[in-house]
Amino acid sequence: MLNEYPIIHTNIWDAVWAVPVVLLIVLAAKWLFHVRSSWLSTVATVSALLLSIFISHRGNLPAGIFMGFFYSGAAIGVLYSVKQSFLAIRES
Repeated sequence: MLNEYPIIHTNIWDAVWAVPVVLLIVLAAKWLFHVRSSWLSTVATVSALLLSIFISHRGNLPAGIFMGFFYSGAAIGVLYSVKQSFLAIRES
């Protein structure tokens, strides 16, 4: 059938170590390599896809791609929400 969804086995390690690792990679790219802010989401997506495909969900390409986008979205969401919260507190 064409409407079958991939089976993705996720566990606590996805949230405990994958998202913080992607966040650390993005922050290292920003601070050490002076990557512009407009490229941070690209760095997050590429690093999350590599981490997910080759480490977290090895042997299951659809699950690796699917979860890689979630890792990058979570890492960028944390980064930008902390930034906006800091700016809002500073303005008040």
